[in-house]
Amino acid sequence: MAIRITTLSENTASNGEILAEWGLSILIETGQANILFDTGKSISAGHNADTLGVDLGKVDKIVLSHSHGDHTGGLKEILRKMRKEVEIVAHPDVWDAKYARRPGEADRYIGIPSRRYELENMGARFHLTREPVTLAENIMTTGEVPMVTDYEKVDSALFIKVEAGWQPDTVADDQAIIISTPSGLVVILGCAHRGIINTLYHAQKLTGTDKIHTVIGGSHLLDANEERLWLTIAALRELDAPRLGLCHCTGQSAACLLAQEFGEGFFFNRAGTITDLT
Repeated sequence: MAIRITTLSENTASNGEILAEWGLSILIETGQANILFDTGKSISAGHNADTLGVDLGKVDKIVLSHSHGDHTGGLKEILRKMRKEVEIVAHPDVWDAKYARRPGEADRYIGIPSRRYELENMGARFHLTREPVTLAENIMTTGEVPMVTDYEKVDSALFIKVEAGWQPDTVADDQAIIISTPSGLVVILGCAHRGIINTLYHAQKLTGTDKIHTVIGGSHLLDANEERLWLTIAALRELDAPRLGLCHCTGQSAACLLAQEFGEGFFFNRAGTITDLT
């Protein structure tokens, strides 16, 4: 099965014709299904799809990795270009009132910037579940990712606004996509708020496959301390993942360290990057 993975939106761009924007959107094409994973922050995914000659009208399903606006803000633009009904697979918590609350800063809403009825009027048909979902042959979501490592923690500045006030956000809606190939698992991450290693362990458990072939997407190592970085590197070595295309919330410092440690096995996954797998 030939697989093409095209990064439609990311913080950096592969050339001057591609828009860079903080966020992420990745298209997975297998010949049997076209799945859009996240939609970027605003117009970049749609613009870059046009630039790259990608027909968004051929997208069969959309998966939201989680509700943060840099992954869902482009949904209106994508739906406008698709001009059809489309299933959107997401966790029920995507509609929670998500905020960032950092000392010395005003509380900032960071959830989906559009109202549900607006998106549904444009063709969105939400499939909300905590469980893994089979998207196509050999492609599935992880559903909720268990927290099993002792060094991967959810950002303590993330909260949900509820009637009684505030509650810490465990980002239970964080999920990834798993593609099973003869060479091993290809795991596409959104932000991996619940940990890149937790996510990879969960992918192994769900599929019964130990071999990790390629990992692409955000790993949320942007603010990771040195201990977490080195424990993550050690775990990735143990998992023996030969290709790492990490980006977005990985952060430049962490990405450079990973590039140094993994050499040719690491690539910077910019907007416009196309990865072909068989």
